[in-house]
Amino acid sequence: MPMNVPARPGALDLRPLSARSVVLSLLLGTHPPELPVRELVRLVEGFDVGGSTLRAALSRMVAAGDLRRTDIGYRLSDRLLERQRRQDDAVHPRTRAWDGDWEMVVITATGRGPAERADLRARLTGLRLAELREGVWLRPANLDRALPGDLDQVSQCYTARPDRPPRDLAASLWPLVTWPATARALLGHIADAHRPADRLAAFAAVVRHLLADPVLPPGILPADWPGAELRVAYTDYQQELIGEVRARVRGA
Repeated sequence: MPMNVPARPGALDLRPLSARSVVLSLLLGTHPPELPVRELVRLVEGFDVGGSTLRAALSRMVAAGDLRRTDIGYRLSDRLLERQRRQDDAVHPRTRAWDGDWEMVVITATGRGPAERADLRARLTGLRLAELREGVWLRPANLDRALPGDLDQVSQCYTARPDRPPRDLAASLWPLVTWPATARALLGHIADAHRPADRLAAFAAVVRHLLADPVLPPGILPADWPGAELRVAYTDYQQELIGEVRARVRGA
């Protein structure tokens, strides 16, 4: 069954953003992931987060290990730097020419508890692998990255050439109909969203959706796949947001 299938084609996951989600969305999109207090205060004002709400959220996030206090403001904790890396890879995936090979990861470890199995599944999905059957994960070998070395402790990794036509195999592994439908719905919603808080929530949903893009080779993807258009829209928004906020800070 294809992975990451939404409830229906074009369904949108537009969650109202809490103060914590606003702060994380801003820092995850900032490089380096640190903002001065003054700039952070000016940023969140535009997203309907008041000063007292922000201070309470920052205190809780530091205590929870999401953020750490620095000399000038707040920075993502080391634990969340990996999340930023995954987000960066989703927005700017690194690919290479595809020669027909597929990555295959076969799980060999046994006796793992439910939490360990769930964690491994999340890791493999985050690597844009999909499960063909229980314990067998694969994808076209078109990503310019190596698999993590510690996977050797629980699996064996192979290069494969499946007999099944690549398009048919990909369609059985990923939601190649529902993913682009939701992407186009997001692009339409972005065009109609005008309140800053609504736009930030929409682009947070864009990032979540890009994390589920399998980033397949062009020869396998359906025509008019909107992944690149969604990435351009997010990149333009980030540049617009940073420029506007820094202009407001300088003018304050």
